[in-house]
This record gives sequence, C-alpha cells and structure tokens, in this order.
Amino acid sequence: MPKDPSLFPDSTSLPRPSDRPSDRPTALSVSELVGVLRGSVESALRQVWVKGEVSSLKSFGKGDWYFTLRDAESCIRCVMWKTYTTRVGEPPSEGTEVYALGNPTVWEKKGELRMAVVVMLPTAGIGLQQLGKEKVRAALEKDGLLAPERKRALPEFPALLAVVTSEDGAALHDIIIVARRRWPRVRLLIVPAQVQGDGAPAALVRAIGRVNRLQGVDLCVVGRGGGSREDLLAFDDERVCRAIAALRMPSISAVGHETDISLADLVADVRAATPSAAMELALPDRVHYLRHAESLGSRFAHALRRRTEVVAERLARGGDRIQVAMTRRISDPRTRLERMAGQLEALSPLKVLGRGYSVARLADGRVVRRRAELPSGTEFTLRVSDGEVPSRAS
Repeated sequence: MPKDPSLFPDSTSLPRPSDRPSDRPTALSVSELVGVLRGSVESALRQVWVKGEVSSLKSFGKGDWYFTLRDAESCIRCVMWKTYTTRVGEPPSEGTEVYALGNPTVWEKKGELRMAVVVMLPTAGIGLQQLGKEKVRAALEKDGLLAPERKRALPEFPALLAVVTSEDGAALHDIIIVARRRWPRVRLLIVPAQVQGDGAPAALVRAIGRVNRLQGVDLCVVGRGGGSREDLLAFDDERVCRAIAALRMPSISAVGHETDISLADLVADVRAATPSAAMELALPDRVHYLRHAESLGSRFAHALRRRTEVVAERLARGGDRIQVAMTRRISDPRTRLERMAGQLEALSPLKVLGRGYSVARLADGRVVRRRAELPSGTEFTLRVSDGEVPSRAS
C-alpha cells in the first residue's frame, strides 16, 4: 500500500523547526499513531483467509480463545471470541494446521498486530512445526533415548548442582531462592546459555557439553521460565536432546510450560513443570530433616528414659530380693541358735532348781546322791534356784 506523504514524510520534506506553525502539534501522539495504523490495516485487508499452525492456544472461562498462527517464517497473534468458538467445538491441539478467516487489526492498547478470527477450518495435513517435532521424536526413539529404563534416580543429597539457563531470566532467580531455602549447603554452578531464538540450540549444546566435562557435578538442571510455544522451540531441537541424553550425571528438564511436553522433557531423567519445581525435586527439604531429627531425638530420649526406668525397677526388685535373701540368711542361723539355746536351757540343772528342787554339795564340791553320804554333823551347801544355803546334817 503506498504511503500517504501527509502522514509519512521523508527526511527531505520535513519542515524546519522555524517553519512549523505554533498553533499545530509538532508530532503524533502514540494513540494517534496506533489509530492511524489500525485504520490503514483494516482498510487495506478487511477479511482475509490465512493458513497456519495453531500455537499456544489458551481458552478462558467465557470460551474466548487466544492463540498464535504461525508458519516457518512468521507468526501473528489471534483472538476468537466465544460467539465463534462455539461453532468450532473443541480447541485445536498444538501444531494443528488450520484455515482461519478473520480481520487483521492493530490492538490499540499494546500497539500490536492482531487478527480477530471468525471462522476456523482444519486442513488435511499436520503443521510444519509438529511434523518436525515428530521426526525428531522418531529419531530419538529409534536410538533408545526415550526408553524408560534409561532413566536414572536423582541423588538424595547433591553437593554440586549445575544449572543451564539464561543468566538474565527470572528462572535463575527462582532457582537460587528455592535452593537456598531448601538446602543451603548445596553449591550451584550456573552455566549461562541462550534459551530462545535462532542461536539457542547451539548455545544450549555448548553449555551442556561444558557441564559434562566437569568433575564432581552430581546433577544437571536444564531449562527456562515460561513462554509461548515459539519461545520454547530450542528444547525440541534434536541436538539439544542428544546433548542432554549424553550427560554423565542425572538430569532434570525444567522448561516452564504445562500445556505441552517438550522433547527435552522426554529425554531427561526427570521432568519438572518449572525451574522452581526442579529445585523441589532435586534438593532435600532442610525443614523436613530438621523435624525428622527432632522427632528422632525425642524418641531416643523417651526410649532412654523408659530404659532407665526399667533398669531402675529391676535394680529395686533386685535390692528387695537381696534384702530378703540376706534377712533369711541371717535369721535362719539365729532361729537355729535360739532353738538350740532353748534345748540347752531345758537341760540346764538351774532350770530344774527353778521348779523347786535343790542340790546338796559337800565341801569338796561333790554332789550328794545318797543319805549315807551325809553323816550327822556333816557340813554341806544346799544349792537352790537363787543361790546357796550353808547346811549341816543332823
């Protein structure tokens, strides 16, 4: 469409500042410029059929669709209101090639070229992007790089963790925050790489190769934050996938998107939805282990206290048994001694004397047994229970 010289003057026709009337604005405002562009686009094309692949489609609660139509060279953002989406039915999947009828326009709020689609019809073929992805997937699967038995377990306590991502993205900030919160002792090795654009696959392959040559790396995380499908194409590149598969250490693919799974996700040992989620999977939770240690300490203290109580109870019972045994050991001989003393006492002559009997003894101490041993006038001693009585035979 030819330029309107009144709106787009070239440098040779621009008036000098001294030539500009003081009662006219010196430049278009942004709103005026976008309004002119919108009018130019809408008047130039009106409704037009466009053939392309559907990418990054999002359906909101009201039923409106926001998506991108793309081909091998370019893309355009589109919107399809609920009035028209109900005629299509289910949203087309990622990479579906369609014919779209719509009105190209300029969205004034962002100054962005956009097409309002009113009709969408599927073509007979598969989209170029999806076709290329399927070819790469088939090649990787043929070489066994997607086999589940290749998957390695993540280390439980990684000491050195390599991160391949953009050094300017928000993903790196999230990774550092989560790592410091979960396991502060881990060492992070940041290997910066371009993650989108034409040079991204080669940059990612170089960065992953550097990680693979390092010693002591326990785990490698490769990824980026969220973005449109076009922003994530590097992670479907065959070179990137093979570089991830060649890593000597376990790997996590952390490409921040939920609606589609990249080929890097399939090749890596573990897939994480976001870089933050990758750190949740890669690192142990310090709080969990602290609580576990506290629980073990409490259980150990309780077991030790219980064990001490049991030992104390056993010692007390043992002391009681020893005391009983000692008492018995002492009391048995005492009982026998008392019994023998009783027997001796029963046999004692003094006991007999206590019952009223007496014993006569001569001066030489002999016991008088017969009357004939006491002639008249013989002195003797009569022994009674409480003493002796001098006596003389009459």
